[in-house]
Amino acid sequence: MHHLAQYTHTHVGSSQDAPIIVFDSGIGGLTVLREARVLMPDRHFIYVADDAGFPYGSWEEPALRERIVTLFAELIRRFHPQLCVIACNTASTLVLDDLRQAFPDTPFVGTVPAIKPAAERTHSGLVSVLATPGTVKRAYTRDLIQSFASQCHVRLVGADRLATLAEAHIRGEKIDDELVLEQITPCFIEQDGKRTDIVVLACTHYPFLANVFRRLAPWPVDWLDPAEAIARRMLSLLPEAKDKSLHHHEDLAVFTSGKPDYAIRRLLQGFGLRN
Repeated sequence: MHHLAQYTHTHVGSSQDAPIIVFDSGIGGLTVLREARVLMPDRHFIYVADDAGFPYGSWEEPALRERIVTLFAELIRRFHPQLCVIACNTASTLVLDDLRQAFPDTPFVGTVPAIKPAAERTHSGLVSVLATPGTVKRAYTRDLIQSFASQCHVRLVGADRLATLAEAHIRGEKIDDELVLEQITPCFIEQDGKRTDIVVLACTHYPFLANVFRRLAPWPVDWLDPAEAIARRMLSLLPEAKDKSLHHHEDLAVFTSGKPDYAIRRLLQGFGLRN
């Protein structure tokens, strides 16, 4: 983990000052960071992107599990976070329990598909979950449907290209509308005169494409972004800030590759992150 060595100077002065780590395989977790900052402007965040391991969908599960646990051992040792957020559905459904076991003194918040709120909100009873193939195949996701959405018809759609397309879109690259449409079309079902009315965005990269989805969708649906719910969960686990005036003008971004490209560095600056 030599790429973290330059951050050994990080000093934790008080529990309020201890950082919150927001972790993702790439830059999708910035959608969660954005919401967290709205609710917690007085907190200090470190954004960690495992871009050297992106995309997670191509990994064998045991190797990915080991990689993420090893990475967090180093992150916790360096930064002494008061809370860690796994802003990635694929990683959460795979490794959240392992992280909680390995680091019992550090609270972890995961990102799981927003199936419960979708089931509560749907009028047609037809809900789709747009996710990565890894999230779709996890028993965890199917258990959520069984627990919270047994009265609905839930279609799981594993999109193998959207996370990469979202990364390209955020970089300002032109993306192929036809390819996006091909990836989202299976979400749209017509059955007995009813239509899909909610699509759960079960990958933190996907909200960056929400406007593209709205433009290309065959009919209007509610695109459910879990970022706000994750931020509320984070807030509920943190002790109340004693000094509300404490404000960190610049939070830190750590990329496991050690070399984010120019477009990403510009994006990070826009989010007030230094790297």
